Amino acid sequence: MKKFNSTELLDQLQSDVRQMILRVNQLKSADPGFLLEQPAPGKWSVVEVLGHLNSYTTYYLVAIENSLKNGKPAREIYKPGFIGDYFTKLMQPTERGEVKNKMKSPKNHRPARHLDSAPVIKTFLEHQHRLLDLLEQAKSVDIGGIKTPITISRFIKLKTGDVLRFLIAHEQRHFVQIENALTAISGFRSGKYPAALPVV
Repeated sequence: MKKFNSTELLDQLQSDVRQMILRVNQLKSADPGFLLEQPAPGKWSVVEVLGHLNSYTTYYLVAIENSLKNGKPAREIYKPGFIGDYFTKLMQPTERGEVKNKMKSPKNHRPARHLDSAPVIKTFLEHQHRLLDLLEQAKSVDIGGIKTPITISRFIKLKTGDVLRFLIAHEQRHFVQIENALTAISGFRSGKYPAALPVV
């Protein structure tokens, strides 16, 4: 299993988060109706995807913050756990920006319909900036020596480094979905695609 330089890993995760912040800041100026439009029946709108991500960060930001409080001084090398590494790789999009393993979201993390785009986007950006702060704090902590409970069951805990990796991989996965939705909606409006275009 691949080992990481702890600081370099956290720097990369911060870079990944900044890219998502940048993308959502670009979307703030879009027509709210465009962001609320579903790309196909039963497929999530951009705002619904962001609402889904907010439901996870609402839990994980608190859980990670609590874990970091109990951390010992940082170690130079981070070795992922077997389960955490497996789920992170399962979540991550490919280098070509594709999602290979499709999954159904748990009912308690499915977004509500008829969301208001402005507060959803505001919450997303607030959560991502807080995540950046936690990643910075994590640089002074042994992220392999502390564990964080996961949403599936709070009795199951993974290395905090793996939870950070998994959380951000999950967001990147859904940003592929966002880009696919934007492409499909733009196509509908221009008459380029049929209304039943399948979207990830």
